[in-house]
Amino acid sequence: MQKTLEKRIMIENNNIMSEIFGELDENIKIIENELDIKVIVGDGEIKLLGNEASLIPAERLIYNLIDIIKVQKKLDKRDLRYTIKLINEGKDDQIKDLLNEVICVTSTGKSIKPKTLGQKRYLDAIKKSDIVFGIGPAGTGKTYLAMAMAAQAFKNKQVNRIILTRPAVEAGENLGFLPGDLQEKVDPYLRPLYDALFDILGYENYLRYMEKGLIEVAPLAYMRGRTLDSAYVILDEAQNTTNEQMKMFLTRLGYGSKAIITGDVTQIDLPKGKESGLKTVSRILEGVDGIDLVYLSKFDIVRHPLVQRIIEAYERYENKQK
Repeated sequence: MQKTLEKRIMIENNNIMSEIFGELDENIKIIENELDIKVIVGDGEIKLLGNEASLIPAERLIYNLIDIIKVQKKLDKRDLRYTIKLINEGKDDQIKDLLNEVICVTSTGKSIKPKTLGQKRYLDAIKKSDIVFGIGPAGTGKTYLAMAMAAQAFKNKQVNRIILTRPAVEAGENLGFLPGDLQEKVDPYLRPLYDALFDILGYENYLRYMEKGLIEVAPLAYMRGRTLDSAYVILDEAQNTTNEQMKMFLTRLGYGSKAIITGDVTQIDLPKGKESGLKTVSRILEGVDGIDLVYLSKFDIVRHPLVQRIIEAYERYENKQK
């Protein structure tokens, strides 16, 4: 039988203590279950009880949580679970890298930063390469982070304009039956891009830049025949491009430009018999200098915790079908 040991950690700040414990001690229950220890709160201190093997990561966890709360002023359950995962994998030395990297600040004063190591790898690739593919499931921040990087590059005058595009696959042959002019017809398919821009730039700035032609949001078909110089170009929902569309898009890139292509190869809406340009291009361009392919996973999901479990359930179902 292993001997129960004790470790005391002083915490003088009541807000930090409150955030570590969480609402109705939810965070403490997670820590106890995940690390197989007992947590007891004292007067300005946290007492950890467990064997030596469990106390070492538990102590590292508490100190990392203190650092996170000092920077973010709060601790949500997603951050807690991800920090435990990194500590169990021996990667907790990289947590400070996540805390210290701010991409940009939104119009409401919110700092946008990577929340997972996968997201940081994605951002590092965008800084380094002129063409980057961000491939992964819904909720991994592929498009939003690319938007934030584009907005920051635009603010820093590294590019003259931002161009956002996505294929309007769902419209198909029914586009002509929708009410309104062409822009109104395609707006529903571009709405997620508008929403991200409003959040990052603010509505008034967005309108001003749109009127000046400095920001363009358009369906992929609008890119044909153009050369995109000094621009930050983001192709969203790239899994719904055909091989021909993907080649057309990639060959639009001009001098001083950067292209980010995002997509989820598990959510292809193309008609049967049409191969996804994103799936094909990842095989063609792997290893080409100046191009980075970054694969995000369910561990990079920053939406509701249920999203990760839903994706895991679908993966199990699809594996059974195969």
